[in-house]
Amino acid sequence: MPQQSHHFVVFGATSFVGQLLTRYLYQRYGIGGEVKWAIAGRSTAKLDQVRQSLGPDGRNLPMIVCDAADETALRELCSTTRVVVSTVGPYAFYGSPLVKVCAETGTDYCDLTGEVQWIRRMITAHEATAQKSGARIVHCCGFDSIPSDLGVHFLQAQARAKFGVPAQRVKLRIKAFRGGFSGGTVASLMNVLKEVGEDPGLRKELGDPYSITPPSAAPRPRQPDVNLAEYDEDARSWIAPFVMAAINTRIVHRSNGLSGQAYGADFRYDEAMMTGSGLKGRATAWGITAGLGGFVLAGALKPTRALLERYVLPKPGEGPTPEAQEKGFYDLRFIGKTATGDVLRCKLTGDRDPGYGSTAKMLGEAVACLAFDVPRDALKGGFWTPATAMGDRLIERLKEHAGLTFEAL
Repeated sequence: MPQQSHHFVVFGATSFVGQLLTRYLYQRYGIGGEVKWAIAGRSTAKLDQVRQSLGPDGRNLPMIVCDAADETALRELCSTTRVVVSTVGPYAFYGSPLVKVCAETGTDYCDLTGEVQWIRRMITAHEATAQKSGARIVHCCGFDSIPSDLGVHFLQAQARAKFGVPAQRVKLRIKAFRGGFSGGTVASLMNVLKEVGEDPGLRKELGDPYSITPPSAAPRPRQPDVNLAEYDEDARSWIAPFVMAAINTRIVHRSNGLSGQAYGADFRYDEAMMTGSGLKGRATAWGITAGLGGFVLAGALKPTRALLERYVLPKPGEGPTPEAQEKGFYDLRFIGKTATGDVLRCKLTGDRDPGYGSTAKMLGEAVACLAFDVPRDALKGGFWTPATAMGDRLIERLKEHAGLTFEAL
C-alpha cells in the first residue's frame, strides 16, 4: 500500500451503526494483523470509548480525530487509506464533504445511506471528478439496498442460466421481517420528509423511479408502485407498501442502467410486504398502508414532526438492544417472469436485526470487498451500486461471513 497505512477506515465509528461495524471488523480481522484498519470521528473521548469496548486489545486500534466538515482533515484521512466507509447519518447533514474529498483524491468510498435525494446531489456534483480520479463511490451498502440489489442480480443470473434471457418483470416480497429503528435512521428519514415539506418539487423527484438512473439508459417504461393494499396472485398473499422501496427500487434501476440494461430495456420492478391471505391478511395490509401514510403525513408537517421527534421516535445514538439485534431476521422472496412467461423464484434470508446487526456485517463485507476483491483495472472510477461494483464477489462474502443465503427455489 504505497503511501497508505490502512486498507480501510471507519468514519463515524462512534455512531450506533459505527460501533456495531467496528466490533464486527474487530471480530473478523483483529488488530495489528494483515488487514490494517482504523476508526475515525470528531471526538477523541468517544473514539477511545469505542476502543475500550473491544477489550484490552482495543487500545491498539488506530484512531483518527477528524470533523465531518473539515475538508483539510478529511483529505489527510484519505491520504492514509484505500477505502473509507462512512456511517455519519443523516448524510444530507454530515456526509457531503467526505464524498467530495474522496472523489477528488481517488479514495474509494462506501456507506449505508438511504437518502436518495442526497445520492442524486452527490452524483450530479462529483461523478465527473470521481471518474477522473479513479474513486469508486458505492452508496447503500446496508439493508438499504444490498438485499434488493444483489437479490435481483442473483435472480437475473439464474434466469439467464435457466432460460437464456433475464426476467422482464421482478417482484420483491418481504415474507418475514423482525427489526427495529435507531435514532440515526429515523433522523435520516425525518430529514427527507422535512425536505419534501419545504420543497414541493422534491416530491416529484422522489416519485421518479429513475431519479438516479444514468441519463443514457432508455427507454424508461412505466414502473409498478405498491402504494395501497392489494392482493398479489404471484405471491398468493395480500401485500402492503414497504417503506424502504423508495430507495431500493432506485438502486436496482441504477444497476440496470449502469450495466447497459443487462436486465432488459423493458425491465419492471417493485417491492412490497406480504401480510398473508384471507381476511386477516387483508386487514393487516390495509392497517400497514394507513399507518405508513399517517406517519409520512405527520413527518412532512412541521408541528407534528416536532412532536414525533420529541416524544415518540428514538434519539440519535439510540437503537435496538443487543438481544433484539440477535433475535432479528428477514426472509425475502423474489419472483421473476420472462417476456415469454417463464417464472423463477428465489429466496434471500439474513440473520440478526436487518437494519443493524445484519447491516453491520453487510457493510463490513462491502468495504473489505471494495478494498481487496475489486482491482482498479476491473472497475473504473465513478458512482456505482453494490451489484455493479461488487456483484458475485460480494455475494460470496455475504454467504460465507455475514449470515445471508441466496437460493433459487
